[in-house]
Amino acid sequence: MRIALPLANGKLAMHFGHCEVFALIDVDDNSKKIMHKEELVPPAHEPGILPRWLAENKADVIIAGGMGRRAQDLFTSNGIRVCVGAGPEDPEKLVAAFLEGTLSFGENICDH
Repeated sequence: MRIALPLANGKLAMHFGHCEVFALIDVDDNSKKIMHKEELVPPAHEPGILPRWLAENKADVIIAGGMGRRAQDLFTSNGIRVCVGAGPEDPEKLVAAFLEGTLSFGENICDH
């Protein structure tokens, strides 16, 4: 599984469209361990481009702080599971909690 996380200053960005880089973290579903992490600079933010770009980069899941409804629908239509409402933590900590089923999701901070 490959999990995408938008980052700003090394932590989860609260709005995926305003991030500096995306962490793409490959995990082993069985052992629940992080196998590989890379950070990629996303293309310029335009409506609809990030879901396609992350699908091309083989993301299966995106963990975000906030994301508009239209963006969520675009990720889903590109085969990417959307998890919103996560807090501004280190990406590895968020992924570990996600794999253990203990990641808590608060309110989606994006309303557009």
